[in-house]
Amino acid sequence: MIVIGYGKNIVDDTVNVLKASDIGCFLKPGYSAAIKPNLVLASPASGGATTHPEIVEGIIVFLREFGVKKIKIIESSWVGDSTKRAYRICGYEPLSKKYGVPLIDLKDDACLTLEHGGDKYDICREAVDTDFLINAPVLKAHCQTRFTCCMKNLKGCIPDGEKRRFHARGLHKPIAALGALIKTGYCVVDGICGDLSFEEGGNPVEANRIIAGRNPLTLDSYCAELIGYEADEIGYLAYGKSMGVGDYYSSGTKIVELNPQNKPARDKKGLRDISGYKNKISEKAACSACYSSLAYALHRAGAKTKPNEAIHIGQGYRGETGEGIGIGDCAGGFSRCVPGCPPKATDIIRLLTAEAKQN
Repeated sequence: MIVIGYGKNIVDDTVNVLKASDIGCFLKPGYSAAIKPNLVLASPASGGATTHPEIVEGIIVFLREFGVKKIKIIESSWVGDSTKRAYRICGYEPLSKKYGVPLIDLKDDACLTLEHGGDKYDICREAVDTDFLINAPVLKAHCQTRFTCCMKNLKGCIPDGEKRRFHARGLHKPIAALGALIKTGYCVVDGICGDLSFEEGGNPVEANRIIAGRNPLTLDSYCAELIGYEADEIGYLAYGKSMGVGDYYSSGTKIVELNPQNKPARDKKGLRDISGYKNKISEKAACSACYSSLAYALHRAGAKTKPNEAIHIGQGYRGETGEGIGIGDCAGGFSRCVPGCPPKATDIIRLLTAEAKQN
């Protein structure tokens, strides 16, 4: 089960997504809980790199109402940056004071060594010594692994020395092993404005969605498609599936969408990487989620897709018909279209590359 919520009040929207989810099948009142955001560096969430503190606040509110009182926030920023500074710059210190929730710097934590597939991995104790781990990553691109979300966010649960070793070993297989070793209770994905092309942020694409589900691999495979990647294109997802971390998202996966009417109007922030397509995109009141799917697709496909016809997108095309390319359900009357609300970036890439081959 995957729940997707849209809206402008991030705290309330997060609470409502969790209430609509199946988290209650796994979480028990009285459990201890650890929330693991992505604070890879000290940069505000508006830049597209780090988890919005409002999402973590929503998780805390939900947990408290559910009967979970012992809550902590855990993180270790990337090698060379300060976790404590990231907590401060990213707005987590006021959150900690408001709810009395400690901010744990895993760089200071003791480790234990676990084994998987004959290899040993050092993991911070705070990530393991909890009844229920809630993974709160950012959905965004990554320069080395192409995509980062739930499974890769667990890399912040290992010491800096182990992080260096992960890179030396090629990242993908050890990330998958980490997904098998660290028991995730639930995932709440920050899909508010993840970066289009780089994990450090700076080119955010507004989508304003919160996505939640139980299994990190299932959720990652779904989210990868949203930004233009097939699951098997992401090495650690393929490894994770072979290791039994979970199954890929499929047509049989239950999807619950909350408040689709709250999808915000699109803004142009973060779309400079596709500015070359400006004359090809015919937009009429496109919502952020739909336009971001198109942006991800065009960015991913690049030179492979140079459509000769206009790409129509937006609510203003409802009921219109004609020759050309339509993106999303609202533009479904055109001769060639990609359905969905929003459509997946992978589906847009398939149509555009097929068009390019014919031309």
